[in-house]
Amino acid sequence: MGKNQHVTPHPNGGWQVKGAGNQRATVRTTTQAEARTIARDLAIKNKSEMVVHGTDGRIREKNSYGNDPYPPKG
Repeated sequence: MGKNQHVTPHPNGGWQVKGAGNQRATVRTTTQAEARTIARDLAIKNKSEMVVHGTDGRIREKNSYGNDPYPPKG
Protein backbone atom coordinates (compact mmCIF):
# COMPACT_ATOMS: atom_id res chain seq x y z
CA MET A 1 0.00 0.00 0.00
CA GLY A 2 1.24 3.51 -0.85
CA LYS A 3 1.08 6.74 1.13
CA ASN A 4 -2.29 8.21 2.00
CA GLN A 5 -3.05 11.40 0.06
CA HIS A 6 -4.18 14.46 2.03
CA VAL A 7 -5.99 17.46 0.52
CA THR A 8 -5.28 20.48 2.72
CA PRO A 9 -5.29 24.27 2.42
CA HIS A 10 -1.93 25.62 1.25
CA PRO A 11 -0.37 28.22 3.59
CA ASN A 12 0.07 30.70 0.70
CA GLY A 13 -3.46 30.27 -0.66
CA GLY A 14 -5.14 27.59 -2.71
CA TRP A 15 -5.07 23.86 -1.97
CA GLN A 16 -2.41 21.18 -1.93
CA VAL A 17 -2.13 17.40 -2.20
CA LYS A 18 0.46 15.90 0.15
CA GLY A 19 1.47 12.31 0.66
CA ALA A 20 1.40 11.26 4.32
CA GLY A 21 4.69 12.21 5.97
CA ASN A 22 5.94 14.34 3.07
CA GLN A 23 7.43 17.76 3.77
CA ARG A 24 6.48 19.25 0.39
CA ALA A 25 3.22 19.22 -1.53
CA THR A 26 2.92 16.86 -4.48
CA VAL A 27 0.60 19.31 -6.27
CA ARG A 28 -0.74 22.81 -5.55
CA THR A 29 -4.06 23.94 -7.07
CA THR A 30 -6.39 26.91 -6.87
CA THR A 31 -9.52 24.94 -5.94
CA GLN A 32 -10.27 22.11 -3.55
CA ALA A 33 -12.14 20.24 -6.30
CA GLU A 34 -9.00 20.12 -8.48
CA ALA A 35 -6.88 18.91 -5.56
CA ARG A 36 -9.50 16.29 -4.66
CA THR A 37 -9.51 14.87 -8.21
CA ILE A 38 -5.71 14.61 -8.26
CA ALA A 39 -5.59 13.06 -4.78
CA ARG A 40 -8.24 10.50 -5.78
CA ASP A 41 -6.25 9.48 -8.86
CA LEU A 42 -3.06 9.14 -6.81
CA ALA A 43 -4.84 7.14 -4.10
CA ILE A 44 -6.29 4.74 -6.69
CA LYS A 45 -2.88 4.33 -8.35
CA ASN A 46 -1.14 3.72 -4.99
CA LYS A 47 -3.99 1.66 -3.48
CA SER A 48 -4.15 3.99 -0.50
CA GLU A 49 -6.57 6.39 1.18
CA MET A 50 -7.65 9.91 0.25
CA VAL A 51 -8.26 12.28 3.16
CA VAL A 52 -9.92 15.65 2.47
CA HIS A 53 -9.51 18.41 5.08
CA GLY A 54 -11.61 21.56 5.37
CA THR A 55 -10.31 25.11 5.69
CA ASP A 56 -10.22 24.63 9.47
CA GLY A 57 -7.95 21.57 9.11
CA ARG A 58 -10.57 19.07 10.27
CA ILE A 59 -11.18 15.93 8.22
CA ARG A 60 -14.26 16.28 6.00
CA GLU A 61 -14.06 13.08 4.00
CA LYS A 62 -12.12 9.81 3.78
CA ASN A 63 -12.12 7.29 0.96
CA SER A 64 -10.16 4.05 0.80
CA TYR A 65 -8.98 2.79 -2.59
CA GLY A 66 -6.74 0.01 -1.32
CA ASN A 67 -7.02 -3.00 0.92
CA ASP A 68 -9.65 -1.70 3.37
CA PRO A 69 -9.16 -3.48 6.72
CA TYR A 70 -12.81 -2.83 7.72
CA PRO A 71 -15.03 -3.30 4.65
CA PRO A 72 -18.75 -2.78 5.20
CA LYS A 73 -20.89 -5.91 5.53
CA GLY A 74 -23.64 -6.73 3.07
